[in-house]
Amino acid sequence: MKRGYKRLLIFEIILFITLLLNSFVSSILTDYKLALYLIIVLVVFKIFFGFEKDRHRYTKDAIFEEIIFLLIYFILFYLLGIIVSFARVSNYYTLRGITLFILPLIITIVLKEYLRYMMLNKAEGSKLLTTTTVILFIMLDLTTTLYYADFKSNYQIFLFLAIDLLPAISLNISLSYVSRKVGYKPTIIYQLVTNLYKYLLPIIPNPDEYVASVIFLIVPALFCYKIWKRFEKEKDKEIERDYYKHKTVSLILPLLIVVFLVYITSGYFHFYAVAIASGSMTPNIYKGDVVIIEKTDGKFENVQEGQVIAYEYDGIIVVHRLVKKMKSGEEYYFYSKGDANEDIDDYKITEDMMIGVVRVKVPFVGLPTVWLNEL
Repeated sequence: MKRGYKRLLIFEIILFITLLLNSFVSSILTDYKLALYLIIVLVVFKIFFGFEKDRHRYTKDAIFEEIIFLLIYFILFYLLGIIVSFARVSNYYTLRGITLFILPLIITIVLKEYLRYMMLNKAEGSKLLTTTTVILFIMLDLTTTLYYADFKSNYQIFLFLAIDLLPAISLNISLSYVSRKVGYKPTIIYQLVTNLYKYLLPIIPNPDEYVASVIFLIVPALFCYKIWKRFEKEKDKEIERDYYKHKTVSLILPLLIVVFLVYITSGYFHFYAVAIASGSMTPNIYKGDVVIIEKTDGKFENVQEGQVIAYEYDGIIVVHRLVKKMKSGEEYYFYSKGDANEDIDDYKITEDMMIGVVRVKVPFVGLPTVWLNEL
């Protein structure tokens, strides 16, 4: 083994030990402390190994492919949210939110991905050093999780493996490959987009932890495959002159779809989209259809018997037909029935439960999210 390789291996082992101590002795590497730790590591790395410029030829092309990939991912992710529900996000657009959550996350991601690139670059393709680098960054991602993890039962161990460890392995193997092939900028963008959206968007899909673990296991691997397919096979070929011209359309369309999905599923606006998860409205509305709901916004006098309405009952959005509308004093209340059901629903729908009236049906669009939710 080369002398430089030995020094880098020792350096990585020392870092691994410090992270291990942080995980099992005292968890202090959080927020700005983690960023400070990474700055110190980079300074020491600079002294002993030096930095090199990122001269990868296909970095810009990789970023373009990456943006398209991420837009498509968020389209599918928000379609999933239509059926598994959404969680509303607290307002982080405050001085406290930016300084305590957003800013340290951005700094940490940038420092971490730059360090990853420098280590992989110095490894020069060595399988041993590449492997130890990947393990080191897996440990870096899990350092806080390990400190609070409970390994007292087989079930808790299973949860850690399925929800934390396997997604971290997939992510770091994928990002290490991308960083080695096309530089650190695409990995920074990937990490920023997939981590910051939960602070910047008004709502986020809320799948259960098992579905989320499958998503976060598969998506980085797909991203890695996308980069490999586009560049590994064509590394000796010239990129076409009109590459960006042709790809612009591919970028704009997914971007518009993502904006539309966030708008239509957020619940903040006049129209609201919901995927149908049961067959209670067959044959007029089938399981897997998506319906567009016009919110009543307090105008209950315009809601008529015979219309298909949407309301929230026990935390679930129900889409049934309005069969009876009544008024007691100044307040309306309603009764509904599924077209495929024999009996009227055995509860009263109050004004605060009402969401709106179904205006448009889009057949079968919600089937993928229904299937995913049933896994």
